[in-house]
Amino acid sequence: MSRILVIEDEPIIRTELRRLLVRAGHDVSEAGSVHEASSDYPLDSFDLVLSDLRLPGAPGTDIIVMCPGVPVLIMTSYATVKSAVDAMKLGAVDYIAKPFDHDELLMQVERVLREGLLTRQNAALKREVEQAHPVSGMVGNSAAMREVFERVRKVAPSPATVLVLGESGTGKELVARALHAQSPRADGPLVAVNCAAIPEGLLESELFGHEKGAFTGAQAAHPGLVEAAHGGTLFLDEIGELPAPAQARLLRMLQHGEVRRVGATRPRKVDVRIVAATHRDLPRRVQEGSFRQDLYFRLRVVCMYIHSYLFI
Repeated sequence: MSRILVIEDEPIIRTELRRLLVRAGHDVSEAGSVHEASSDYPLDSFDLVLSDLRLPGAPGTDIIVMCPGVPVLIMTSYATVKSAVDAMKLGAVDYIAKPFDHDELLMQVERVLREGLLTRQNAALKREVEQAHPVSGMVGNSAAMREVFERVRKVAPSPATVLVLGESGTGKELVARALHAQSPRADGPLVAVNCAAIPEGLLESELFGHEKGAFTGAQAAHPGLVEAAHGGTLFLDEIGELPAPAQARLLRMLQHGEVRRVGATRPRKVDVRIVAATHRDLPRRVQEGSFRQDLYFRLRVVCMYIHSYLFI
């Protein structure tokens, strides 16, 4: 049985709605205004609020912000496209015009309740999956795997750059994806780049973009993969293969939060979290002079080691 709150200032209409919804098997509460509803009931206890748009004291849409997570269906005698659009912009799940057909109203109520139930079921299922498999795409119950899961949980909320080290095939990209999925940037893009797979002559253009006419064949401006990851996470796999010019550009991005496209005169601000990975011995590459020491220290703010035996 679903709990529905009806907010309607006309007693006759309110009584009619109550009887209709009770006959359909719902538990119904009533109020004559937004103030009365918020004063008399814990609004988050309802599965649906059915509110008139024009009410004494405050419009029915004001109830939307008072019950986050509870769907609000707006009713009105003033059936205009503008009022419908305005109600939806404010967060109403749907809109029905008076006088309404009883069957039509019940169909809308059932649809909204069904969608709300599916949303709650999906959230519960997601919680169960996260408890059973704490890191997306990675499973395991050994002490070593639990340590990896716990490290991901602790590191993911931070904006810190992460360097993931391990042999090829040990799941470094899975760790990067888990860090992104459990971070505040989860709704943003995750852009994965294999630095070893892009020809050296094209790498800077692919990563940082280029302007029209920057080189032969550059017939239009092209945003790079760093810009594509704005608001999200950029995963740089095989970072040890990055050539020196690209290393310098990446260092500037980490230092100043900006990129300059090839051929551009002005930098562009970017908001990107970097997760890098390699199977190379980066300290040795630093000693050999093939990898910048300042970039190495910028990348390993947090360092995670993934061992092959974790996935046996």
